[in-house]
Amino acid sequence: MVSQTHVADAERPRAQTQTTEQIYQQGIVAGTLGAVTIALWFLLIDLFNGRPLHTPTVLGTALFRGPGALPAGHAPIDLEMVIIFTWVHFLAFGLIGGVASWLLAATERNINFGFGVILLFVIFEYGFIAVTMIFAEEVLELMAWPAILIGNTLAAVAMALYFRSRHPDWTFRP
Repeated sequence: MVSQTHVADAERPRAQTQTTEQIYQQGIVAGTLGAVTIALWFLLIDLFNGRPLHTPTVLGTALFRGPGALPAGHAPIDLEMVIIFTWVHFLAFGLIGGVASWLLAATERNINFGFGVILLFVIFEYGFIAVTMIFAEEVLELMAWPAILIGNTLAAVAMALYFRSRHPDWTFRP
């Protein structure tokens, strides 16, 4: 009898089931909020340092031209790299938001999927730094990694607040 109660708790259906379209719409909105949040964070840092748009120039150059082509110190801003990187940045966050939204929908059907949400957050937080350390250490020499962690945290919080507003009764078991 105890195991039946546990299964019923873990797989309880919610009163309102979301459509696939709603799930991915929420993912796109959350991803856009995360992308805007982190972009504004780095814009503020760049403005404070007297180098507006330096961060997307560095990241775009590293991504599309290779780490060896990174601008030194106060090199001019490459607007082409800023625009291209911004598109890729928003697409990546849209994908992250879609995955997060799908995980939340799955968690609403089975609360044991909550571990996936936690795992996504950890990957989201440390993934950029880990990939950069492996493939483009020069990028971290031009950017402060604590600023990256703070920016990722702000983006994650913005996305989480949006999801929380859409799923006020959401609970999970990691």
